[in-house]
Amino acid sequence: MLLPGTKRILLKLSGEVLMGDQDYGIDPAFVLELAKEVKAARDSGLEVCLVIGGGNIFRGMAGAAQGMDRAQADYMGMLATVMNALAMQSALEQLGVHTRVQSALQMDQVCEPVIRRRAERHLEKGRVVIFAAGVGAPYFTTDSGAALRAAEMKCDALLKGTSVDGVYDSDPKKNAQAKRFDTVTYDKVLADNLKVMDASAVALCRDNDIPIVVFSIREKGNVARVLAGEGVQTIVQKD
Repeated sequence: MLLPGTKRILLKLSGEVLMGDQDYGIDPAFVLELAKEVKAARDSGLEVCLVIGGGNIFRGMAGAAQGMDRAQADYMGMLATVMNALAMQSALEQLGVHTRVQSALQMDQVCEPVIRRRAERHLEKGRVVIFAAGVGAPYFTTDSGAALRAAEMKCDALLKGTSVDGVYDSDPKKNAQAKRFDTVTYDKVLADNLKVMDASAVALCRDNDIPIVVFSIREKGNVARVLAGEGVQTIVQKD
């Protein structure tokens, strides 16, 4: 096991992952592959929550950079995460996994509001809970949303699936000599601005002692490998 005694995890996926090989949007076939990985994690006896970003549809920061009002752009980004959550719910339910979507923005026809105790009951019953719409407020990323939900749900670890296989001392896409850490402290990530997650998310995990496991979600079967303590990943934790 990756982290001994792990019972409940939060898996944070970037929205871009849902694109598969497309340039934008949602690739249902690739979402189904991801859903199989989530199902395997749940079938191994873990309680699983999910947070999915919205970058495959809309990014608040990018919208703001093009002259949109930042708060307005962030709300659009939150709505994108709800669309992704519903796509993942659909894929999981095709595989027979009972799934609930809880949104920080209220939209009762589509999903439940975020209610912590109800989410805990879902997890105890073996359901997967997908938290959508970030923290429900602009100026916070879905990374912060993931850290907040991981703390609220008392998760033993936050797994961040990205397009990179861990945390590097510089951007591996720009620097071929970049070195990957096996483990790194929260404080080093913050001091060196290592771009794992945004600072508020890392600080929230540090203050609540939630290890962050960064790994590549692009490789098939990687969630299971990482949970088994195999595969390539970086663990962000205390000294």
